[in-house]
Amino acid sequence: MWIICTFLTFFAWGIADLFYKVGNNNKDKNSHLKTGIAVGLIMGIHATFYLFTNSLEIHFMDLIKYLPVSLCYIASMVIGYKGLRYLELSICSPIQNTSGVITALLLLIFFKEQLSIPAYVAFALIFVGIAFLSIIQLQENKTERKEYKKNNSLQKILALTILFPLGYCLIDGLGTFLDAIYLDYAGLISEDAALIAYEYTFFIYGLITFIYLKINGDSFKISKEKNKLLAAIFETIGQFFYVFAMSGSSVIAAPIIGSYCVLSMLLSRIFLKEKLSIKEYFAIFLVIIGIVILGILDI
Repeated sequence: MWIICTFLTFFAWGIADLFYKVGNNNKDKNSHLKTGIAVGLIMGIHATFYLFTNSLEIHFMDLIKYLPVSLCYIASMVIGYKGLRYLELSICSPIQNTSGVITALLLLIFFKEQLSIPAYVAFALIFVGIAFLSIIQLQENKTERKEYKKNNSLQKILALTILFPLGYCLIDGLGTFLDAIYLDYAGLISEDAALIAYEYTFFIYGLITFIYLKINGDSFKISKEKNKLLAAIFETIGQFFYVFAMSGSSVIAAPIIGSYCVLSMLLSRIFLKEKLSIKEYFAIFLVIIGIVILGILDI
């Protein structure tokens, strides 16, 4: 069951990534904050619906208990949303998506779990594929960076091109590592409680951000943020399946889920007509082979 949830999360977050890209507005300095509001709104609605339809109760201590995980995820996502403003300059998506492999390595190191040789080969393929995508995009965006260097300092360029995606990768990787402990290895919280706690915490963040924008003379208008809301819907769908995926074999689920950038790139090629080079197709192929191997091993 968990492997099915893993792939459903992979597909949902890959689609969400596409809508995040479409919904990003470089001309709006608060676009990343509005994306967070959209996600918080949808997650709050889903959490409430899930509570009532499953006759569950919300416990304040669950929100507190799960807060370290929630804060890691929310912080990484806000960094990711901010990084979308500089998508043409950065190599954000591939670098960010190495977090799944990093999480798997941390779990192997700290919990000394033994896997088969094919699983290690799959990890290597996923990591090499994503790292290769990062290198390719770094090379392909040289022109944009040269133009940007004319008007900006080296420190700012490094922040935009490396620090945003690296920050996302490290914080998200830590969150996923903690999630594996909470849901899989230590069983500190149930899947339902984790889902509700995270979604309501994100709703609170969205509400605070909404108030912040109002105070500063800006606003979030649903009618103008359809793509952000679609991204939020698929983000929430992915989150629903994610907690069940991580409660199974988190060391396998993490790198599969973390590779959703390859799906996003393929969807961007199909729907946004973005061009992919032969090298990028090869890198994506490596990642897909790694994912397939891990999937076969655990079906």
